[in-house]
Amino acid sequence: MNWSNWIYLGVGIALGIVFRQLFGRWPNVSSSSSPVAPLAEQDIPPISQQLQQTQLAYLMAKEMSQFKAGFLARTTHELRSPFNGLIGLHQLILSDLCENPAEEREFIAQANERTLKLLKLMDEILNVARTEHGTNKLDIQPIPLASILEEVHDLTYMLAANRNYPLQLLPADSEIYILTDYLWLRQVLISLIDTTITQMEEGSICISSSTLSTNNFVNIWLDIPTHAMTWSEPIDLLKIEDQLTQIDQKKTALSPGMRLLINQTLLEVMGGKLEILPSTTVKEPPQQLTRLQISIPLVSSPE
Repeated sequence: MNWSNWIYLGVGIALGIVFRQLFGRWPNVSSSSSPVAPLAEQDIPPISQQLQQTQLAYLMAKEMSQFKAGFLARTTHELRSPFNGLIGLHQLILSDLCENPAEEREFIAQANERTLKLLKLMDEILNVARTEHGTNKLDIQPIPLASILEEVHDLTYMLAANRNYPLQLLPADSEIYILTDYLWLRQVLISLIDTTITQMEEGSICISSSTLSTNNFVNIWLDIPTHAMTWSEPIDLLKIEDQLTQIDQKKTALSPGMRLLINQTLLEVMGGKLEILPSTTVKEPPQQLTRLQISIPLVSSPE
């Protein structure tokens, strides 16, 4: 054995001693560290509930965001039907298809009436857009919650009664004040109730409110029949085929879906939000209800 072999042997023995010391320390390290405690059984249900609530909140946010994302498509669709009606009337006149001057004058009068209604719809959409952009200034003031709910009930009660739909108001605490624009919030609530009534086939509407100690918001609840909700309306309007019926051509009012989007936008501008909670079934009277939750900033006392 020459001198180089002795060198290799010495290096190998030294490396073996080093690795032995390193490997010998690992069990001591693992034994000295505290083991990870298993998840307690009583912790599982709360975690499961939190996951369900998170999933539910995600689904609701996704549903509402679909209305928000399609604002341009919805606005275009809302204005397209009235425009088609106007074009049809003008084509009849220009093609000399009127039987006499009296009928031609009648078509012109119809076209003028639809033009004025169309202009009103455009002004409504533009007014909301200006408010969202900040051009129209809001008058945010502390107002009593009870007074605005009572006024909304008084303005919509007869509309519901004329169609035999009960409209119930659960009184709110007179000491609760909310921070909002009085006129805009009143318009939002009336619009939601009016849209519900036009979509209803049977059932009732209940207006109530609640304050949560965990945040600084007041929740205004509208419990409405589930069948009156607007989720049945197609969301992707760009894929809808152009099949306008005579009824569609005469229609010059915003659709329930567009009104829901406008109301959602106005509430966000005022610092609130609109949510649609899962439907529930009640026994007396038997019906399935969906809750519209309008959250408005709370103030402890008027300024």
